[in-house]
Formats: sequence, C-alpha cells, structure tokens
Amino acid sequence: MKAYYQDSYCTIYHGDCREVLPEVGDVDLVLTDPPYGVGKLVGGISKARNKNHYASHDDTEEFVETVVVPVIITCIEKVQRVVLTPGSRCMWLYPRPYCTGVFYYPAGAGMSRWGFNCWQPILFYGKDPYGGTLGKHNARRSTEASDKSIDHPCPKPIGDWKWLLDRASKEGETILDPFMGSGTTLRAAKDLQRHAIGIELEEKYCEIAAKRLAQEVLAL
Repeated sequence: MKAYYQDSYCTIYHGDCREVLPEVGDVDLVLTDPPYGVGKLVGGISKARNKNHYASHDDTEEFVETVVVPVIITCIEKVQRVVLTPGSRCMWLYPRPYCTGVFYYPAGAGMSRWGFNCWQPILFYGKDPYGGTLGKHNARRSTEASDKSIDHPCPKPIGDWKWLLDRASKEGETILDPFMGSGTTLRAAKDLQRHAIGIELEEKYCEIAAKRLAQEVLAL
C-alpha cells in the first residue's frame, strides 16, 4: 500500500477507507469528522463555500447510513477509542456512544430544520484515556472560527481539533482519520507531536492536506 504523503509523524493514503482500513496497522485512537448527510445544500453561503458540491459522491443521509456508519462500526470493533463529530442531523444513525460532548457556537453554526444550530455533538466510544484526571474531564468547548483559506467546504478549526485530539489521546499514541478531508486531524497530531494516519477518497483534499503537513512544527 503506497502512501500519498509521508513524513516522520504523518501518513496519507488516497483511496476508499473501506479498502484501506484492513491494511492499516494498530492505532490507539480514531478521530474523525465524517460526512454529515446534508445533501445538496442551497443558499448563497453554501454555494460560496462550495458546500453544495462536497465531493464526487452525494453527501446524503443514505450515504451516511450505508457507508459511513459501517466504517465507524468497524473502527469501534478494531480500536480501543473512537471519537467523531457526526453533525446533528445524522447523529442518531450511529451506535450509542459511551459518552457525548459538544462544540458550542455562541453565534450559531448554520441553519438546521428548526432554525439556527448553536452546537455540534461529539460522540465518544471507549474508555477515557485520562480517567480519574480532573484536569482533562471537560467534554465541551466554545469554538473558534475555521480557516477560510482552506479550499474545503467544512474545515475544522485547528484549535478545536487540537483540544479534542489532546483530550482523547496521550503523547506517543497513533491516531487514525478514515475521513481525512483537508487534513486537520493530521495537522493537529503533528503539532502535538503524535503520529497519525489519514485516508481520503478525494485526491484534491489529499493534496491540500499534504501541503498543510509540509509546514514543519516550530520548536518551542
């Protein structure tokens, strides 16, 4: 299995995660922001950010139920810890989590079917790696803005993702993101000096992630 990109911390594979996952070795944590099942969105903001053309496949609830959820179930069976942000629309399609958390958006996070949505769920599976450590017990965060310069319809704010990755893993562990997108999980892992593997179906996003990872971590 040839890597699309590799450095001392991170590896990217370009392909369907259903085909690549069996070839991936042991990891400690799966951390991912999978498709939300939003379908073809309309409206000026969605069109401006290309959200109505998320990828080559339709980002529908059916796609989440038939493709994404089985991948997550496979990860839960294989890996001791899985953490994901499923989006509020399709969160009930996933297996019952061990615990839930939240990203809170004081100014709203987009329009839902009942108005502005000011939160996004976090699903936790497996044991807390910091169980019994009071300083790590927070499972919620008020969010920051995404980097609008990244050519991806839904880039995760790097500060939020560093917080979540640090909350769900320990130094020296290996993280897997089977729905890598623009590579925020891997960038956060590299910044925190953890090893990470990303799998992405869209080559365009693999290239964006590779360029982000090519920026080396500055020593403190």
